[in-house]
Amino acid sequence: MASTRIDNAFAKAGQRAALIPYITTGDPDAQTTLALMHGMVAAGADVIELGVPFSDPMADGPVVQRAAERAIAKGMSLARVLDIVSEFRQENTETPIVLMGYANPVEAMGRKVFAEKASVAGVDGVLVVDYPPEEFDEFTGLLKTHGISPIFLLAPTSTEERVKSVAKVAEGYVYYVSLRGVTGSGALDVEDVQQRVQFIKQHVKIPVGVGFGIRDAESAARIAQVADAVVIGSKIIETMEQAVADKAPAQVCEAAVTAATTWLKGVRDALDKVQKKDK
Repeated sequence: MASTRIDNAFAKAGQRAALIPYITTGDPDAQTTLALMHGMVAAGADVIELGVPFSDPMADGPVVQRAAERAIAKGMSLARVLDIVSEFRQENTETPIVLMGYANPVEAMGRKVFAEKASVAGVDGVLVVDYPPEEFDEFTGLLKTHGISPIFLLAPTSTEERVKSVAKVAEGYVYYVSLRGVTGSGALDVEDVQQRVQFIKQHVKIPVGVGFGIRDAESAARIAQVADAVVIGSKIIETMEQAVADKAPAQVCEAAVTAATTWLKGVRDALDKVQKKDK
């Protein structure tokens, strides 16, 4: 299999954990999303996860749910998400873009049409929360045919059988959900995360990223000791929410991008200082 942008991003990160920020596409608006993508790369993002807004985001906590509601109210759709990826690719052909979302928008567009359009737009990976690997055969084939990595979630409750199922079809990286519950919830137990990552790595030969519950540079650095990547979403969205709360419409883009990228740069600086444990 040819090397992909995701493979190259992890190779470039080397012994440092890759930084993968998540934002909801279209929150607070499409213009800000595009500016934010470029800003996050400048702040040290290795891979960008773009959330595809959906009206019933079952795996997401209140912060991401609010972001999805705002994006949908502004007219964001799966087709528009792909347009934004295409616009990003006009200036950046190196940073991997992973779409994260739910089955309904993909099914509405049609799996084959989606795979084709995502490939043309420049999408590198797709994580569909409610497509389990056991029911993913056809779609996995479509994605791989178009050079897109199928990415999967694993949780603290994932059985060895589930991990093995994911290992058979996953490419790019595996996303380990470090907490029981929805995004943005709970407190991290780094020792437990380390044990689970080691267990997953017995079966999965691609990088393991860890997300859900990472709220600051300190917790990111602790997770970076044991994971191949740190995934952060809710805190970035929350930071933007606070930054634009009292801003006029003309000030929203600059305020959101400045707040999010400044915070993200602090996380990247912390990751750069981490001494790795054996992973």
